[in-house]
Amino acid sequence: MPRHIKSGDTVMVTAGDFKGRTGTVLKVIPKRDQVIVQGINTKTKHLKPSQMNPQGAVVTKEMPLHVSNVSPVDKSGRATRVRFEVKKDRSKVRVAVRDGSELSVVRSAPAKSKKTKKA
Repeated sequence: MPRHIKSGDTVMVTAGDFKGRTGTVLKVIPKRDQVIVQGINTKTKHLKPSQMNPQGAVVTKEMPLHVSNVSPVDKSGRATRVRFEVKKDRSKVRVAVRDGSELSVVRSAPAKSKKTKKA
């Protein structure tokens, strides 16, 4: 299944408690269809005292969101859907549906190989 969201993309949350907020994707978890977005869906974790951390600690950590609750952001800053296009040079790119701008290259154009005749 194609991935419409990649690590490093700027995305907008489209559903849930953080609807309307934007952030950068830190990690994509394809097996669970989840993404971790910087600064969104943060939870407070209390760590027990241990040898490494004798005082214990309170840490804020970004938790995963389901991939269906986020959408990539186009150049104008609005959430958009994504489609894949194959160009004439046979490279595959992700394109924003809303304005047609190119988001990233999925597969670059294959190198042209010279075919030799067998004698």
